[in-house]
Amino acid sequence: MPLIIGVVLGLIAANVNHHWYETLVDFHPLGHGAYVFGHPLTIHFIINGMFMCLFFGIAAKEITESTLPGGVLNPLRRAINPLVGTLGGVFGPVGLYFLMAWIFYGGSEVFGAVANGWAIPTATDIALAWLVARVVFGPLHPAVNFLLLLAVVDDAIGLVIIAVFYPDPHHPVEPLWLLATVGGMAVVYILRRLRVRWWPVYILTGGSLSWVGLAGAGVEPALALAPIVPFLPHVSHNAEAEAEHDHTHTSMSAPHPRATDAHHEGHSVLEQFEHHLKMFVDFGLFFFAFANAGVPFSSIGLVTMMVLVSLIVGKGIGVALFSWAAERAGFPLPDGMGVRHLVVTGVIAGLGLTVALFVAGKAFPGDSPFQEPGKMGAVFSIVAALVAYVLGKVLHVRQEGLRMRLRLPWSRG
Repeated sequence: MPLIIGVVLGLIAANVNHHWYETLVDFHPLGHGAYVFGHPLTIHFIINGMFMCLFFGIAAKEITESTLPGGVLNPLRRAINPLVGTLGGVFGPVGLYFLMAWIFYGGSEVFGAVANGWAIPTATDIALAWLVARVVFGPLHPAVNFLLLLAVVDDAIGLVIIAVFYPDPHHPVEPLWLLATVGGMAVVYILRRLRVRWWPVYILTGGSLSWVGLAGAGVEPALALAPIVPFLPHVSHNAEAEAEHDHTHTSMSAPHPRATDAHHEGHSVLEQFEHHLKMFVDFGLFFFAFANAGVPFSSIGLVTMMVLVSLIVGKGIGVALFSWAAERAGFPLPDGMGVRHLVVTGVIAGLGLTVALFVAGKAFPGDSPFQEPGKMGAVFSIVAALVAYVLGKVLHVRQEGLRMRLRLPWSRG
């Protein structure tokens, strides 16, 4: 709800008084001379480059757990399918965008400028897509983690696209800095071997190093915790199931050692990380949405339609087609997922919104007449939520998913 409210209020503020909105979002709380690796320390950067680290960290936690023994993406060959689907979620919308650019602008002098926006529909708003997936499929459905992995990798590809095809001439990519991120991963691994049980130690040491590495390299630092969180101490779903079974069915004999350990680890470092930050991040998403969704409705054109159709139709077809092909090639979908789940998942992945807004700002320069129409296409992609909800109702994806998950021994409600 904070995320949705933030989107609505951001749109209202930007259309009532756009100057006030821009002034607020670009406010420098530490003064105009405060910079971090070339980035002005504005409210917008604090939210997008720092706070969102925590959100991506929690997303990485969900993906990590889904790949553990007993998870919906375990064994790892099941994770291959959403990764292939991610490629479809990139090639599908890009191909459709180029096709429409050629149809509407082919042969004109602005074709090159319009075609430069091809990367906008490759983006997926992880926060909103995750929310919609939980509503459409139900929080326990394997399609949720399938989509989450797809969205995270999708945005990682988007960052690579920005670095390669839309480089910032004032802040060129410096890959050597990524050694700091590797160092952060090494520090977290050592802390895990030392059995450190307090999650802030991992985040403040390894996470900080990772952030510095990405920021220094010229890569989006919001992903700093994505390579760190998987190294946090955790417990598998199978161990949880054994522990809960032994806790429920107590006996006079001593419990199984592994089950005792698993029960003791019920609040593992990985789970503590999410438990202590989840509420803070949920409410913080209001500020993320407010700071990114404010686009005036004054500019709507063909590019708006091109971005919107590429996001919803291109991603929907691309994800479903590539994932189906991967299954036929021997890389199975998670139990409980079929073609109709793939179609709905692909449509949800078409929620570009805030991430697509970011890419639009890179694809079209500030003086481009196509920047605002491109951003409006990203904003209107929220329609994908309604399309996915209707499709989910028609195809009964939520009901089937709940029945399937409730049979699993580690389901919790």
